[in-house]
Amino acid sequence: MTNAIEVTGMKKVFGSQTAIKDVTLTIKKGEVFGLLGPSGSGKTTTNKILTGELSATSGDVKVLGMDATKFGTSEFKSKIGILSDNSSLYDRLTVYDNLKLFCKLYDAPVKQIDVILKEVNLQDARSQTVSKLSKGMKQRVLLAKALIHKPDLVFLDEPTSALDPGNIVHIHRALQRLNEAGTTIFLTTHNMEEATELCDRVAFLHNGELQEVDSPSALRFKYSTHAFHVETVNGEQLVIQNKPENAGQINELMTNNQIKFIHTDNPTLGQIFLKVTGKELI
Repeated sequence: MTNAIEVTGMKKVFGSQTAIKDVTLTIKKGEVFGLLGPSGSGKTTTNKILTGELSATSGDVKVLGMDATKFGTSEFKSKIGILSDNSSLYDRLTVYDNLKLFCKLYDAPVKQIDVILKEVNLQDARSQTVSKLSKGMKQRVLLAKALIHKPDLVFLDEPTSALDPGNIVHIHRALQRLNEAGTTIFLTTHNMEEATELCDRVAFLHNGELQEVDSPSALRFKYSTHAFHVETVNGEQLVIQNKPENAGQINELMTNNQIKFIHTDNPTLGQIFLKVTGKELI
């Protein structure tokens, strides 16, 4: 099996509203894939179909080689991890006891608890009652819950929401190590910096339809004007078009040691999404 997810012509209708219109998508095993879009674009619906919480109205959906008829089985559930807006914890139990319970459910070794708590930077909170945790700390416990059994594929819906910058870095490193160990990651987010840093490929979802699918670097190159933005040592701001006839100007600035900063005009994923869809990623 080379593909973790295969979707062909997926559609989801709620009454008179079509949430997912016609999505076809392939995600390779071992890939970090980001589904990007604003609220109401269909991200959560797509996530729920792929994890078996919802059924597609039409189309073919395969996850880890299994079709939708297998999504409710223990075999399927043992191979995936989920962090979504429906994820929950037992408030009266400690962090450790919550994870111990999930270890039993997933048949994971209890010794994995301390490993995963370190990964999410919660090793000092293992004895705290969940009800007394901050929102950001609860989010990290939920992430630990999703990763405790070392799933083949993990679905993360806004995994770093409510986290401070320091813990976001910590979580990103944990996800990168998880991926390096072979886990496929399906990330839904509107955090463009997060997607740029973590994802091998991203897809723009707008009004239930995919608009673009490619790597962040390829998309930024595609929508770039390729001009050079130069700040000289004297503070002058220059925009030099990337054309052969302008090579002499760049060479003269470099020869005279006049360049303080220089970079090409690569837009952010958020700017590209706005250009493609006309909507902000909020």
